[in-house]
Amino acid sequence: MIHTKVLIIGSGPAGYTAAIYTSRANLETTIIGGSQLGGQLTMTTDVENYPGFIEPIQGPWLVEQMKSQTERYGTKIIQEDVIEVDCSKKPFICKTASEIYTSNAVIIATGAQARWLNIESESYFKGYGVSGCATCDGFFYKNKPVVVVGGGNTAVEEALHLAKTSSKVYLIHRGDKLRCEEIIQNRLLKNDKIETIFNTQIDEILGEKGAIKYVKSVRLLNNKSNQTQELAVDGVFIAIGHKPSTDLFKGQISIDEHGYIITEKGSTKTNIAGVFAAGDVQDKHYRQAITAAGSGCMAAIDVQNFFSDEN
Repeated sequence: MIHTKVLIIGSGPAGYTAAIYTSRANLETTIIGGSQLGGQLTMTTDVENYPGFIEPIQGPWLVEQMKSQTERYGTKIIQEDVIEVDCSKKPFICKTASEIYTSNAVIIATGAQARWLNIESESYFKGYGVSGCATCDGFFYKNKPVVVVGGGNTAVEEALHLAKTSSKVYLIHRGDKLRCEEIIQNRLLKNDKIETIFNTQIDEILGEKGAIKYVKSVRLLNNKSNQTQELAVDGVFIAIGHKPSTDLFKGQISIDEHGYIITEKGSTKTNIAGVFAAGDVQDKHYRQAITAAGSGCMAAIDVQNFFSDEN
């Protein structure tokens, strides 16, 4: 059994930023970062909107820099998955396959995963024409046609965002009507750059599969007639929702109807004293690397205040 003052679960921008702050505050800090360190940024190729970098940077490189920075200040990083958490008593207990960790404070930074179509071609072109974030990657498709998949608020908002710069936006929805709020549906209907195609799903994403791979088109399947058609596009944006990684905490931490951890307004405090949440695991609106890093900073300061209040 290993004890640490602060235990951070998750290794994306939120977790690493929190660790930089807590370690610099001389709070012994351990990150259990999962079997794949770095979170969603490890699947992002060009990052152009993270402050401080004039030229595009690679997502994996950025999180590697964050990791090295945390280690510089003494953070211990464990590359294992957490299999069980007990927040019912102190010290808090966190188990991996090989060890049990205890801590005086916990920062949950496990993130959220975009829901995907789970077809082979989607996986192949992910990061090379297939994206789960229009705000992150829409700039690359300026004056180019794109497809957005989904029928809820997120999909419609992404389509509206992309319509500002893309030449044409096709909104593909498997149902016969949208599931979004009426106010944004009206905005969609008024936008002549967006075409909605109902009762349709992506059968396959097609493109160049050589040394330089990129999307050239999608094959659509009408789920009523079973007829297919090919649509020439440069980008495919999947907007069928996100799943926050909160299964470990259900029944212990207050979680909303969408699975996101509920934090006190203006802070990262959860309903359990000493347990904090930062990044996409509690942020259903922004889901950006920079906002995750910002909330990681907030969590670290909240942890420092927590220890100060205890003394």
